[in-house]
Amino acid sequence: MITIQRTTSDNADFGNLVIQLDAYLRVLDGEDHAFYAQFNKSSLLKNAVICYENDKAVGIGAYKEFEPKVAEIKRMYTLPEYRGKGIAKTTLNELEAWAKEEKYTTAILETGFMQVDAIGLYQKLGYKVIENFGQYKGVENSVCMQKKIK
Repeated sequence: MITIQRTTSDNADFGNLVIQLDAYLRVLDGEDHAFYAQFNKSSLLKNAVICYENDKAVGIGAYKEFEPKVAEIKRMYTLPEYRGKGIAKTTLNELEAWAKEEKYTTAILETGFMQVDAIGLYQKLGYKVIENFGQYKGVENSVCMQKKIK
């Protein structure tokens, strides 16, 4: 059974999965990891979600305000052995619902061009590729996306 919990980045289950996410990204990003890591600090995130399967934390995500009315999706991760079960979709849907409750009208995110599965998921869920924003402007390895949340 899948359940979802709204929390903050202080939650121990969230923190444990962030450690695994960062290890995964270190391999995937290679020499670019230090650049991305500076923008992915997980402390102080007020809007974090943990997805549980049978009481085991298997997926996470969060968002923070990028600018008024715009929420930036951060720290999306599902344990590899739980991928393909709808965990990321459930997590992202919950983040969007929460952001909408807090009066955000747009969600943006950044992912790496090598994260093909993530890009496919985001596109399937209505995200469109946009010009790189903020610190990702001019970064060739970044793919930025946006969705209106209604």
